Amino acid sequence: MDGRRIQGSLLTGGAQSEVRGTCNRTRHPLEGSILVAPSLDAGLYEAIVAARAVVCGSGGLTGHMQSLCRGRGIPVLRVDEADLDDLVGEAVLDLDGESIVVESGAGAGTDADAGAGAPSPADLGAACAVIADLQDISAINSCGPEAKRVDCFFIREEFLCLAAGLSPLDSLEGGPAEAAVYGRALADRLCAFTEALLPGQRLILRMLDLRSDHAASVTELAPVAVEPNPELGLHGARWLLGSTAYREALHAMLGSLRERLGDAAGRVHLSVPFLNDAEEFAQLRKHLELPAEVPLSAFIETPAAVHATAEICAAGASELFVGVKDLVQFYLAADRGNHLVAESYQTRHPAVLDGLRRVVESARAAGTPVKVFALGTDLAHYLAHVPTPDGYMMCTAELRQLVLDSRP
Repeated sequence: MDGRRIQGSLLTGGAQSEVRGTCNRTRHPLEGSILVAPSLDAGLYEAIVAARAVVCGSGGLTGHMQSLCRGRGIPVLRVDEADLDDLVGEAVLDLDGESIVVESGAGAGTDADAGAGAPSPADLGAACAVIADLQDISAINSCGPEAKRVDCFFIREEFLCLAAGLSPLDSLEGGPAEAAVYGRALADRLCAFTEALLPGQRLILRMLDLRSDHAASVTELAPVAVEPNPELGLHGARWLLGSTAYREALHAMLGSLRERLGDAAGRVHLSVPFLNDAEEFAQLRKHLELPAEVPLSAFIETPAAVHATAEICAAGASELFVGVKDLVQFYLAADRGNHLVAESYQTRHPAVLDGLRRVVESARAAGTPVKVFALGTDLAHYLAHVPTPDGYMMCTAELRQLVLDSRP
């Protein structure tokens, strides 16, 4: 390939060895482009999902938006921020070389052998696909008979909002009527998702977990706190416990689902994000005034929650999901979005593996189903070093590729 080559670090891969496109620096969606941005935030959602690839100047392997890209099979290359100014016009992202070539000529790449030595779908147990939008369900369920191994689809509420053009904090700060409108809008999306499920599949909605730095980029009217460390700030279960408006929105959503789906509304399950212990879990269930028949699962993604797994199960968690990406950063004190500490962010660190073992063994002893998230590159290692959970969670693109590679 001819032209100036800018070396970088590949944060997420893709199905092809090279991606060609026009550099898009506008923050607005441009179908088939290579999005160029200093950093990735929730306000870039539409531009990201329209892009064929993303180049950024900061961020780590498992930041929220990088995870969105991984789920959609959108490659992300991080380069030195000083090099971003040179990314204009046509460019070619070279995944194998972890670089991007500006104003390149035609080049030939070698397809990566992504499936070599990969585990089989049977190793996943009752798999969970981490999705960002409705098309991800279709992408999995169109894979043939092995799609039945996916028993649930997990989606973050904030991704559901971004795809629907909703601003959650603006809606929740607008009074009871606006909160109810927000809840019904979520139900509209979830009804469409439910209709795309195969028999036996369900949806897991991770309730709103919008950090203040992400909220600021998608909020126009509501006040957003400026926090020195948003990752450790007011979000997840601790924010949900303080919001009566969210409870009103949730009840509007559940009511709309029951009205429109009948018994099929039971295929939509709720999960508590960013939880520390059983007391928080019990308080939140009470605060949300959830009907007894509505299952409530828990995300285990802090060291405190790891050590409280048995108590969280005893408090009535219907299922556990281990959020490895957050767990790693809290165990190792390495921000998953900060490339300067990327070498310290180790998804196979002995402390992390010990935490995974503790959760799986405690859940198994309590008889509570548990699923563990795994990056595609870590799956074989986890299979060899972690007690077998009930299933693994994987991003859509990686899970789909694993299933397709297993076909004769």
